[in-house]
Amino acid sequence: MILYLARRLLALAGVLLAIAAVTFLIFYVLPADPAAAACGKTCSAERLADVRAYLGLDQPLWKQFADFLTGIFTGRTLGTGQYAVECGFPCLGYSYENSLPVWDLLMDRLPVSASLAFGAALLWLVLGLGAGVTAALRKDTATDKALMVGAVAAASLPVYFTSVLLIYGVIRVAGLLPYPTYQAFTDDPLAWASNLLLPWIALALLYAAMYARQSRGSMIEAMAEPYIRTARAKGMPERTVVVKHGLRSGMTPILTIFGMDLGGLLAGAVITESIFGLPGIGRLFYGALVSSDQPVVLGVTLLAAFFIVVANLVVDLLYAVIDPRVRY
Repeated sequence: MILYLARRLLALAGVLLAIAAVTFLIFYVLPADPAAAACGKTCSAERLADVRAYLGLDQPLWKQFADFLTGIFTGRTLGTGQYAVECGFPCLGYSYENSLPVWDLLMDRLPVSASLAFGAALLWLVLGLGAGVTAALRKDTATDKALMVGAVAAASLPVYFTSVLLIYGVIRVAGLLPYPTYQAFTDDPLAWASNLLLPWIALALLYAAMYARQSRGSMIEAMAEPYIRTARAKGMPERTVVVKHGLRSGMTPILTIFGMDLGGLLAGAVITESIFGLPGIGRLFYGALVSSDQPVVLGVTLLAAFFIVVANLVVDLLYAVIDPRVRY
């Protein structure tokens, strides 16, 4: 187990290094000159050269990337002279649009995106797994068909349509909830939940539909295995057969996609955060794209990659917990 974990951590570091190299090339080399974007349309040639030197873009590409990597582990000083700015550990760059290090911007917005992701994930797991398992246990019945039709209908609704529909119906017409404004969980847990309820539902409906279809297929396959018949022949209660043997075995593919989905959402849900006005990483990312704030775009990309890679590692470790046939 320890050797397996060491190999996975080494592979994780390699994957993150490769992603950092690719994203650095995409955001700093392939597009238009970042110095020109920072300097503006009326920038003179002399001023452009100064900005390029200030940003370190006059250095060889390998040195720019080496400085970027070094800054992640040790922090760095950007620029020289009176205009130099300190970017502390871990330095993912400096946003001149916001006059803040990218890491500080990400950490300021991470609680919002994490609250949205974990709350929606809990909701879609309950709804999706509940519908999928129920449909599998009542295969080819009216309940099965009704649940799957509902799942297809929910999956076909874009999240922005669901979000607008919830805002109009629940807030404007019914007046049941206030328009979402993020409240920290530590300040007021009830206000935190009530303000995030609609964004959770908007996200969860889409994912729950996909999880319902996936879990139905996995459960049908698992319940047809010989060990299920053996368990029933031994006289085990049906609930034990379904939960202990069928559900545990059928959840392996669900766990795989759940790690990917949750890891991606932790780095921001762009559409949901933008529609509901939540100041999360997704909204920060959208603003950075609009203003060509490349350090922020690069930082969000790296953070998303980190969450997805780590989530996959956790999922791989959990395989051994839910499926006794898996050994490391």
